[in-house]
Amino acid sequence: MKEIPVYLVTGFLESGKTTFVNDTMRDKRFTVGEKVLVITGEEGEEEYGDFEVEYLDSPEKLTVDRLSALQKRHKATKILIEYNGMWQLAPLFENAPENWVIGQNILFFDSETFEAYNRNMRSLVVDKIQSADLIIFNRVDDVDIMMLHKAVRGVSRNVNIIYETKNGETTPDEIEDPLPYDKEKSKIEIEDRDYALFYRDLGEDMESYDGKTVKFKAMAAKDKLLGTGTMFVGRHIMICCEEDIEYRPLVCKYGRSDEVRNGEWVMVEARVKLMHHKAYESVGPVLIANSITKVSPPSEPVATFY
Repeated sequence: MKEIPVYLVTGFLESGKTTFVNDTMRDKRFTVGEKVLVITGEEGEEEYGDFEVEYLDSPEKLTVDRLSALQKRHKATKILIEYNGMWQLAPLFENAPENWVIGQNILFFDSETFEAYNRNMRSLVVDKIQSADLIIFNRVDDVDIMMLHKAVRGVSRNVNIIYETKNGETTPDEIEDPLPYDKEKSKIEIEDRDYALFYRDLGEDMESYDGKTVKFKAMAAKDKLLGTGTMFVGRHIMICCEEDIEYRPLVCKYGRSDEVRNGEWVMVEARVKLMHHKAYESVGPVLIANSITKVSPPSEPVATFY
């Protein structure tokens, strides 16, 4: 079955999506030799150009059969989707035909309204940021760019960001985000407020922690499947809202783990060793504990990226 490239444009109302779709469809580098179908989930103030468009008025319409039928009806060899910002992306990703391949996912934000959306509809904002390849913040003339940067980097450190002024001048995001601790040291002490950053960086750059000693406060969790002398230590982390809070632990080998109760707060000092473990189902950071002492909970038990 021939693969159909899909280009996804997401964002909220008046963020510039339709303008981008029209400009893209006028670009012969995108359309030449192709039969392009535009699928949209919303009707904004700006009208579409003279090209083939299909409108779907609810995420329930995003079914495998309907999407396949649209592609076949128009004999499309390429799909451009302008997605409704008020819909979660899961219905599209879960129901896209098997031969549809996302080529690029571009997310647009109106910088002047972003803070309100981020404050009142954080789960929808995070949903879009998590899968985006590129984020374009337009109308940044009178907006605090650092606020935009931090809001995105709290969710994704890999997505590319571009800032665009009202007159069309663009600047790539080149703001560096140094960690709040020095991971070049042989012993790294993690403050309570920094566990989420530590956990994410450890997952993204495990090799740099291999052999290092780390010290941090965590909640212990027991699991019989881990076997004797092994437990989990970690914190609950919130990415965007209460609904997505999850316990994010690390495997910890400790000879006296039987002395630690499930749910107890402890100060862990351990050496990081990269090794295969069944809890990870692959190679991951296993903590070889030097000491574990019982402590009081942190002032903010749920860790965040802010």
